[in-house]
Amino acid sequence: MYRAILQRFHLDLVGGICICILLYTRDPPGSRLIGFFRCCPLIFLPSERVHLSGLKMYLVESKGGAIVCMLLSLFFLGTWPALLTLLERRGRLPQHTYLDYSITNLLAAVIIAFTFGEIGKSKPEMPNFLTQLSQDNWPSVLFAMAGGVVLSIGNLSTQYAWAFVGLSVTEVITSSITVVIGTTLNYFLDDKINKAEILFPGVACFLIAVCLGSAVHSSNAADNKAKLSNLASDQNLAAGMTRTSASLEGFEGRKDPENRIATVEKAKFGTADFLVELENRRSIKVFGKSIVIGLTITFFAGVCFSLFSPAFNLATNDQWHTLKKGVPKLVVYTAFFYFSVSCFVIAIILNIIFLYRPVLKLPRSSLNAYLNDWNGRSWALLAGLLCGFGNGLQFMGGQAAGYAAADAVQALPLVSTFWGIILFGEYRRSSRRTYILLVSMLSMFIAAVGILMASAGHRK
Repeated sequence: MYRAILQRFHLDLVGGICICILLYTRDPPGSRLIGFFRCCPLIFLPSERVHLSGLKMYLVESKGGAIVCMLLSLFFLGTWPALLTLLERRGRLPQHTYLDYSITNLLAAVIIAFTFGEIGKSKPEMPNFLTQLSQDNWPSVLFAMAGGVVLSIGNLSTQYAWAFVGLSVTEVITSSITVVIGTTLNYFLDDKINKAEILFPGVACFLIAVCLGSAVHSSNAADNKAKLSNLASDQNLAAGMTRTSASLEGFEGRKDPENRIATVEKAKFGTADFLVELENRRSIKVFGKSIVIGLTITFFAGVCFSLFSPAFNLATNDQWHTLKKGVPKLVVYTAFFYFSVSCFVIAIILNIIFLYRPVLKLPRSSLNAYLNDWNGRSWALLAGLLCGFGNGLQFMGGQAAGYAAADAVQALPLVSTFWGIILFGEYRRSSRRTYILLVSMLSMFIAAVGILMASAGHRK
């Protein structure tokens, strides 16, 4: 009786989530996601038909396959923060963006569960996704959901940190803290399958990168303060208004050499005029705020990120022997589904609260305003998919090569820094000291990632 009720609860949960996602995606631009389902017929096939294929459940088992998963995850996880940063700089409220992001982030987990998690025959020692929904595996489920909670809080925090600290520095500091704490925990949880003599020097390099990242932010903040001090006499700046004219140095476009003013208002990256225009346009105002606020949010997010991977590791490998005898461990796809469900629930609760009780002096909003805000929604939905598939690939690789080595995907700041410099003009026209610190930070980070990948082992 208990087992039947539990199975019905699990299946109703999965069905309800799928129906909610499909209903949400009926309107544009979400309707474009329907085409993705048509390209994945396995999602809607009964599990019995898939079982007849005679294939084993798709699991990454080789070291090479794990590295491929890590590289794909690296690109996805390094790109989605740039999309959310872009929307914030265009003035979209972060609460609206994160609600959209959370929906497709869960959608990615559902797709992975019903494809990779349902391919092939179910075995007693390695059951498929739907089979595990009716098993008495709640201790592992709770570990997976705990990982989703801390990841959701961490992602939500970084959304505000990007505005204060910048995309590049935020990602480097949070990723380095994740490795320093999370990788150390995973090393012991994974029964030391990674090479300690290689792993821990890599962790030390990440710790140095954290210190350099803080120094880069402080130096860049001082550079910006110096640029803005040159405009202190401008009354429009004090009133928070965009300037209507400026010297040729701060603008691109057609120019009037005789009057020395720009007739096309396009400020160059890195100039004081660009900083003022950005402040007027963005949703999170940062002028006059202490750099301590940004760094505090960043370090808090890093601590949250450092805990989600060890929690997921415990969910899939049961190192603390919390499951009853004979109950199979959670396969990576089932754990990732529960992980994403808790991530989604926390995100929805917190962001609905922030709609009506915003933080950091953001404007008040409402559910109705969110539902009618289609400006940039497609980018937010894409960001959720990229993050969801990126996390899934990271866990697939970690199950094969060890979660400590899979933390190499924390090299994502290299991708984020590329987008930050290309799209947002970060560090343009900064001081020589800032450039030296930036290059040192990235060089140390590259070395740390290479060393971490070299420590990869193989789970027996």
